[in-house]
Order: sequence, then structure tokens, then C-alpha cells
Amino acid sequence: MSRYWSDIVHRLTPYVPGEQPALAHPVKLNTNENPYPPSPRVLEAIREELGDAGESLRRYPDPTALKLRETVAAYHGIRADQVFAGNGSDEVLALTFQALLKHDKPLLFPDITYSFYPTYARLFDVDYRTIPLDDAFAIHVDDYAVPNGGILFPNPNAPTGRPLPLADIERLVARNADSVVVIDEAYVDFGAESAIGLIDRYPNLLVVQTVSKSRSLAGMRVGFAFGNAELIGALNRVKDSFNSYPLDRLAQAAARAAYQDEAWFRDTCAKVIASRERLAAGLTALGFDVVPSAANLLFARHPGYDAAALVSRLREKEIFVRHFKAPRIDQHLRISVGTDAECDMLLDALRDIFSAYVS
Repeated sequence: MSRYWSDIVHRLTPYVPGEQPALAHPVKLNTNENPYPPSPRVLEAIREELGDAGESLRRYPDPTALKLRETVAAYHGIRADQVFAGNGSDEVLALTFQALLKHDKPLLFPDITYSFYPTYARLFDVDYRTIPLDDAFAIHVDDYAVPNGGILFPNPNAPTGRPLPLADIERLVARNADSVVVIDEAYVDFGAESAIGLIDRYPNLLVVQTVSKSRSLAGMRVGFAFGNAELIGALNRVKDSFNSYPLDRLAQAAARAAYQDEAWFRDTCAKVIASRERLAAGLTALGFDVVPSAANLLFARHPGYDAAALVSRLREKEIFVRHFKAPRIDQHLRISVGTDAECDMLLDALRDIFSAYVS
């Protein structure tokens, strides 16, 4: 049926999401999900929204997600017109590519980063140029001092987990006043500094966040952009030309409740951070080179074992980690931080695999 495809479809290389194994009890450390459930307030809010008979579901949700945006704006000490809400940060990023990043000069992002970026660039015909990370997988903002139509990268970066100091981000935003700088903060709550506090000073800064990671709501698909009202207005114009109702009623209610339970959020993040450091020490003891991380993931390689082979052997034990067959990182594993019990199962499995190699 490919003869019916539009020309662009033939040129696309779609993003490949992490595997969702159809197993009863997999050790799933491949998609950076939070290993802990969301706040109990989330479930209460969903039940309240549904009511006794789900009466509210026959009506469209608020297309502007105003109550949610007001809640999130109050949390960050900004105005609701500085907040955009979308169907997960992936949709927010897609709208950003269309609304703010398509210009005559190329968009800049790292050569090792979220692999959806080049997919979006090709889909929306955005010219782009990749800027190499250094040998330790660090971003250097001085490398971006070239003509550009926009700059985009995660902080912490993905899949490496390395953070960039807020002072470096501010320096980058200040020197690129004529283009939009987008900081994708999907993992920021696990140890990096958010740039949201800079948006009042820099009208060219857009910060993107999600409730998928630190607030345990990957299944609800809610993401945000924070920035100058003019930038947010551009996103709304594209949204309302495509899908006026991106967030359903339950997602809006769940996300509001998640932001209203600060204690649960802080406790969950603290547990993930502690498990990350514990897992990093365990991997290092097994001979892995582990990249310093401020995310809920670790990026690691073992100089004595092929990464693809390790992924295959772990999969046989129903343990799932992520492997990217890409230049410079094809010998690395990206490992999501699970519970301590899940991390121990991974470490035990690796010990078994390594002992089998020796024998």
C-alpha cells in the first residue's frame, strides 16, 4: 500500500519507543518510568471527576486546561498565561518544533540526546545541526555560539543523565536573544536545576516539563511548556489548528492532584535518587563505567562485555534495559532506576552473566 503514502512518509525514520514487555512480572528498567505509584490524591481526584456514573465523560474537557495551568503556575510562582499544557511533553515538543523552531538557520541540538528530536525535525522539515558532546558526554554551551534558528536540549541530558548548571543555561539563553532556546526538563526533579525561574528575564526561553517521571503519571500523558506569553501564544495557535482538546478530563484532574501533594512528590524523588546512587555504586563494583547522572536513569558501559549481548542475556532473565545502536554509544546501556529490589535483581543477573562468561 506504500504507493498511497505521501512523499514525506517515505522519508521518515520513526522514533522507536522502549519495549513494553507482555510478561506478568518483568523487571522493567528500559523506559524511565517511576517505580513508585502516584500520590493517593491522584486516584481520589480521578474518582471525583468520574462521579457515580461517569457523567462528566460525555462532555468535552476544558480546551485550555485553565484550572490545571493555574495550579501549576501557582506552584512555580508564575502566571497561568506563561503555562501551556499538552498531551505529554512529546506533544508539547512537537508543537514547539512547528511553532517556534522552523527558520532559515538550523536548529541546534546535541549529537547524543533524546532521539525524538531528529524525528520531529524530519517530520516538520526543520533544518538542524547536531553539536557533539565531549568525550565525557558533557554539553558545552560555548559550542553553540554559531548562527542558529533555535537551540534545544534536555537538562539533564538523555540518554546520558548528565546535568548542566543553571548558570551555563542562562549564559546560553542570554547570548542567543534572537532565537528560541528550549530546555527539555523531563528529568529535572531528580537532581538538576530548573530554568523556569529565568523565563521572566528572557523572552526567548521555553522550558518543557512532564508529569511522566517524577510524578509517576506516564500513563496519563500530561506535559507543559513555560515561557513568555508570546511563546505560549504561538503554541496555542498551532494546538488550536490541530487539536483543541489534547488533555482529557481525567488527565487534567490527575495532574492537578499530583501537583497538590508536595510531600509525596518529594518523598518519591528522594527514594529514586537514593536508589540511583546505590545502583551506580553496584554497577561500578561490577566494572562498569557509569556516567554521572542527575536523572532517574544511568548510562553505563562495561569494557569487557558487548552491550547488545548483555541486553539479550538480561532479556532472557525477563530484565529489560535500553540499548541504542548509534555511533559513540552502541556499547552503552541506559538503565532506568527501579526500586532497590529491582536494582538488586539486575545486579544479581549481571553477576550471573559475568560468571558464565568466565566459566
